[in-house]
Amino acid sequence: MSTQHKEHTLSTVDGMSAVNADEWARLGGASRASGTDSSRSGTESPIAYNPFVSHAFLSSLEDSGSVTAKTGWLPRHIVLKRPDGILEGALPAYIKSHSMGEYVFDHAWADAFERAGGQYYPKLQCSAPFTPATGPRLMARPGPGAGAARRALAAGGRALCTQLGLSSVHATFVPGSEIPDFEAEGYLHRTDQQFHFSNQAYRDYADFLDTLASRKRKQLKRERRSALENGIEIEWLTGSDLNEEIWDLFYDFYIDTGGRKWGRPYLTRTFFSLIGERMAEDVLLVMARRNGRFIAGAINFIGGDCLYGRHWGCIEDHPFLHFEVCYHQAIDFAISKGLARVEAGAQGEHKLARGYLPVTTHSTHYIAHAGLRNAVADYLERERRDVEHIGTVLTEHGPFRKPTDSGSNEGGGPD
Repeated sequence: MSTQHKEHTLSTVDGMSAVNADEWARLGGASRASGTDSSRSGTESPIAYNPFVSHAFLSSLEDSGSVTAKTGWLPRHIVLKRPDGILEGALPAYIKSHSMGEYVFDHAWADAFERAGGQYYPKLQCSAPFTPATGPRLMARPGPGAGAARRALAAGGRALCTQLGLSSVHATFVPGSEIPDFEAEGYLHRTDQQFHFSNQAYRDYADFLDTLASRKRKQLKRERRSALENGIEIEWLTGSDLNEEIWDLFYDFYIDTGGRKWGRPYLTRTFFSLIGERMAEDVLLVMARRNGRFIAGAINFIGGDCLYGRHWGCIEDHPFLHFEVCYHQAIDFAISKGLARVEAGAQGEHKLARGYLPVTTHSTHYIAHAGLRNAVADYLERERRDVEHIGTVLTEHGPFRKPTDSGSNEGGGPD
């Protein structure tokens, strides 16, 4: 695809190797120094760094063989360039032959369309592969032209869909601020729900615990004590700590859990070596050690204002260890580093009791076929109401003290 958009050119590239890494890093959210976006209001608003749209992360997926045509993810990134060839914007995109590894489920749409005689695959997926974390999709260079660039990129997704005869375009885990840009180009809006921890400038984990109802506070204290029984110790590894021996160990954890939970782990062993080389300071491994050897671990990515929890695995089962390594330790780290929140991945109402509250997530969908589009639009309207209602109910049942609570030990006994 190559089209003119005013004085800029929209085109596609078949991999991150075709994009200058320094220019990519100047797009909003793509690096810790990617600047601010003054296009949305009269004052500048920073776009926090999101590691999953960095050149290092996306290129590591491709270079490691985790994202290829063979795995059903064919890169077709949409880029917007100035007349002088400088990158003005980008939309990470992949031609998909299935709907796996996306975390926003459209299997029912595909089934309905194909039963009606249509062909749902291939489709265009705009996302960070295998990553249920909200982040920039319409990635524009900050400045007065950023708004126009985002609109051009959204239009570019639709144009590529038409040019290649695809059924649809799906931009998943989209920031709420990008929804108007997509909707202006004919995309439908979908909502879903995750559970996030919000750091209210807590001094430490004990300060966070003080905001919980007494019964919930006692429960989490007991849970954390139980998790570390049997001589288990926790270590945080990042930066130069991430050597090949550590990656070998963590990959074994990842393969074990991935094989049991999904049937086919997505990421290759090489992927972990590459992120260790290219973005080690953005990676946190929370590792559990017993009797001198590591027995479990979770990988997290460190953004500008958020800790993103991703994969967990273990070779020994211990009560509550998963909760300790994935959720409690993530809160400890976020508070210690002054991060605003923890996003602990998709699904999981069990996170609610551990201080993670429901948050609405967003995706946008361009459906080429008018009949399927109308049916999906009707469904999404009802689904958005349901998501909003469920989020309200779950928040009311969260672990935090209600305004009427005195904060006393209403359950009796010591914490």
